Amino acid sequence: MAQDREFETLVAAITARVRSELGGGANDGAASQHAASAGPAAPTKPCTAKKGECTGCGWSVSRRPHDTRKLIDLGAARVAANSAGLDAKLVRGDLAGYIDHTLLKARVSREELKKLCSEAAQYKFASVCVNASNVAFCARELRGSGVPVCAVVGFPLGAMTPSAKAFEAREAVRAGASEIDMVINIGALKSRDYALLLEDIGKVVEAAKPAIVKVIIETCELTHDEKVIACALSKVANAAFVKTSTGFGPGGATAEDVALMKLVVGDELQVKASGGMRTSDDVDAMIQAGATRIGASASIAIVQGAKSAPGRKRAGGSY
Repeated sequence: MAQDREFETLVAAITARVRSELGGGANDGAASQHAASAGPAAPTKPCTAKKGECTGCGWSVSRRPHDTRKLIDLGAARVAANSAGLDAKLVRGDLAGYIDHTLLKARVSREELKKLCSEAAQYKFASVCVNASNVAFCARELRGSGVPVCAVVGFPLGAMTPSAKAFEAREAVRAGASEIDMVINIGALKSRDYALLLEDIGKVVEAAKPAIVKVIIETCELTHDEKVIACALSKVANAAFVKTSTGFGPGGATAEDVALMKLVVGDELQVKASGGMRTSDDVDAMIQAGATRIGASASIAIVQGAKSAPGRKRAGGSY
């Protein structure tokens, strides 16, 4: 009981601090405006705009590769994607190292996994991200390639016991995983059982060592204060990342959520945005909001600088 009261006091203090620092929400508004802005049709020539003259066309990756490189140098650490049949002409070598090559559907075949690993080895992606049962197979396929394996744990609902998630994480690491993406116990958060939630994250972090842990909080299911609490407890539990979404929920990432998460975790943790991003506009908004990794299924469209159609709504449902 005393521990619960301490958590209540900590949560109240963190929430008040975040609300105070957010102020009028100017940054959130700017991010929303950027994501919603419309630009000209797909250009065929390099961009000649000078500093301060950006038209917001959304084609920076293809039109201004050197400036895109600068954005990465400023903090965009990785771009995650489930992208079949990538062409080397569409992905610059300096971008490939920021992509998590992802395949999480339940019906995935060994042939699909072989293809995933072959592409990852060919383009030198940052990792392949798969379900825990596929880690050993992918680790064998990638042996000697230099490409690591990432495994999801408690995926996609997060409604397992802390010990079950810890066991799954430990088994995945033993099988060859170097990164773990875990889903939190959303019910515990909704019930204000913060001690259970901290145990939920902490046991996975401990079991996964030396692998890093990314904590998926499923922002579309949470209130503002619950997002703050989930991020704060991930920080206390020594996770490496907080992550917006599974991609299997009713909604995906938003720039507002990324900005809030970054505000809570500061420089101690990184933020990964995933779910519903299909264009360069989406990715630009997330990076500007503070994301250092991006999860997307439409990688080819993104690296080609695909532009949002007027009125298009960002949706979840895909990694």
